[in-house]
Amino acid sequence: MSQAKATLSGMRVSYDAEPFQESLLADTWHEQLRRWFDEAVQAEVAEPNAMVLATADATGMPSSRTVLCKGFDERGLVFFTNYTSAKSHDLGSTRVAAATFPWLALQRQVNVRGTVEKVKQEETAEYWAHRPRGSQLGAWASPQSSVVSGRSALESKLAGIERRFADSERVPVPPHWGGWRIRPEYVEFWQGRPDRLHDRLRFCREDGAWKVRRLAP
Repeated sequence: MSQAKATLSGMRVSYDAEPFQESLLADTWHEQLRRWFDEAVQAEVAEPNAMVLATADATGMPSSRTVLCKGFDERGLVFFTNYTSAKSHDLGSTRVAAATFPWLALQRQVNVRGTVEKVKQEETAEYWAHRPRGSQLGAWASPQSSVVSGRSALESKLAGIERRFADSERVPVPPHWGGWRIRPEYVEFWQGRPDRLHDRLRFCREDGAWKVRRLAP
């Protein structure tokens, strides 16, 4: 135990990125996110669209998990999931969420906080049409976040779904599945810097307008 503690306490990475000044920011948070996202893709960061989604239930108990961002624009960030899942219950109850893109290889992260809304069915259908068939069938088969008796129960459910849609060229969108959009109130761009004096620039909505604020590291 003591050796493990010593190892953890000694783990340290020196951040050496260039300064991230206000003059380098794009005019809007989504344009800046696009810049950094494109750079993460170019740097071949593993799953650059992966983001840690944080929610809380009606009692305030928090939880987090990694989901895949499937789109973003001036309206917000979109991901898709089962509407009966634990995270969807949280989102439906509190109507707020936070998300973080952890681009550790670039010594960067982007943190988002805001309200949430379900995306329109047309938007869900458009994305669904591009999902692999296996993922579509899995969405029908899995009672996400529910307790199951074992792996075999899931595989049996999937086999039944495969038979159900065996003669269907297209698998329809399940009624319990769709997208959520996080509509940001705060979007922080974090750049690691030497001596832990990191650069933190935040777009925040104030009185209906976006302002940029620098935060202490």
